[in-house]
Amino acid sequence: MTFVLDASVTLTWLLADAKEANRKYAGAVLDALKRPGTVAAVPVTWALEVGNVLARGEAKAVVTAAQSEAFLEMLGAVPIHADDATFAQALNNTLHLARRYRLSTYDASYLELALRAGLPLATFDEDLAKAAHKAGVKRFAAS
Repeated sequence: MTFVLDASVTLTWLLADAKEANRKYAGAVLDALKRPGTVAAVPVTWALEVGNVLARGEAKAVVTAAQSEAFLEMLGAVPIHADDATFAQALNNTLHLARRYRLSTYDASYLELALRAGLPLATFDEDLAKAAHKAGVKRFAAS
């Protein structure tokens, strides 16, 4: 099974300040990724978003460099594949979705990938989740 993984879910695996329901869902997503045959697809911006949160978290002493490195090692051990077509879609379909649903282009890139590939989406971003629902994208069922 393949699904689109948003940075908001990814970062819940590291940051402990999430709601309990979100932590449980994020844990179930991670458990699903550890099962054979499950793959997370991400737009190319995903790594920049994750890296930005790590760098800012370290600068604010929310996480240590050692915690970031351990987190990155864990991410390297699960099947997360960057979508090669994100760049080609950025200034047309992704921009159109950002305008239509009033999303950042970063968030719209997750929606664009889910729509183009016909995949469910794992996200905690409320605006993205609402847009995905309106566009007919299902939530990833991590059970």
